[in-house]
Amino acid sequence: MEVVLSSDEREQLEAWARRPTSAQALAQRSRIVLLAAEGLKNTQIAERLGLARDTAATWRRRFAAQRLEGLLDEPRPGRPRTISDRQVEEVIVRTLESAPKDATHWSTRSLARELGLSQSAVSRIWRAFGLQPHRTETWKLSRDPLFIEKVRDVVGLYLAPPERAVVLCVDVKSQIQALDRTAPILPLLPGTPQRATHDYRRSGTSSLYAALDIASGRVIGSLHARHRAIEFRKFLTRLEREVPADLEVHLILDNASTHKTPAIRRWLAAHPRFVLHFTPTSGSWLNLVERWFAELTTKRLRRGTHRSVGQLGADIRAWIATWNENPRPFVWTKTADQILESIARYCTRINDSRH
Repeated sequence: MEVVLSSDEREQLEAWARRPTSAQALAQRSRIVLLAAEGLKNTQIAERLGLARDTAATWRRRFAAQRLEGLLDEPRPGRPRTISDRQVEEVIVRTLESAPKDATHWSTRSLARELGLSQSAVSRIWRAFGLQPHRTETWKLSRDPLFIEKVRDVVGLYLAPPERAVVLCVDVKSQIQALDRTAPILPLLPGTPQRATHDYRRSGTSSLYAALDIASGRVIGSLHARHRAIEFRKFLTRLEREVPADLEVHLILDNASTHKTPAIRRWLAAHPRFVLHFTPTSGSWLNLVERWFAELTTKRLRRGTHRSVGQLGADIRAWIATWNENPRPFVWTKTADQILESIARYCTRINDSRH
């Protein structure tokens, strides 16, 4: 059905659609109607916005029947609301676009005092809209000029590895500390978690080179006191011994300078079956061995105690041996196009929100 907008309707819909971080349901419905007014069919709208065709059709019909009122959520049975839409919007806008004078972010109590609401009301609104001002996460976009090419190269190896070849994700977990608590760890008891002292004694460090076979999940690991080019060359020599001679070896690794020294280039020239594939700068998330390092950290290192580097090394070797008894490959599912589209959407979102 054809959708024709008045100037007032178009202005209101565009205002609703511009809110990138709040009232997302209403923003999406507004975009559906705006695209319908441009003459797009429901299928085209669904593809453009990444939603189901029935969703586009539903809100197109609702707008045609009820105009702007039809895009708002219908009232539900139950006790009448004590907080107005204006108050809800004010909570959301204040949370997203301002901060208190004495802190970097709002708490439910400080915002409740500011707006004259109860703390539980602010808490309910935050939960309803997925707002968590107390939390922060880290992020970084790669500035590698060959980012797209490297993503396609690495993801291509994950999704379609070459025949007669083994693909290994390689990296070093450097400076693993041998730490021992200053007092014995108190065991787990009913109603009481395991307890350890906050302070510890350092007994040295070790660096773990690891190569994860993406097909089998098996790991080849090697511990060294340092992580220079000479140690990397020793690790390459070990891989040369352990990988059957009739297979090509494709290594996925980062851009560390130790991977590109003249000595390493000479070694690679003498061993042409080894092919290096570099992840983008600041793109360690593309290397699946990082996922394995997370397993090692969580299950062995974080709560482990080691009185010497030797004890730490023995513990790590034992854990790798146990892992290789029943290796579990990490399955990569997203295509390069999906990754690049996701990054593009995120960049558009943070630009539109003027962050």
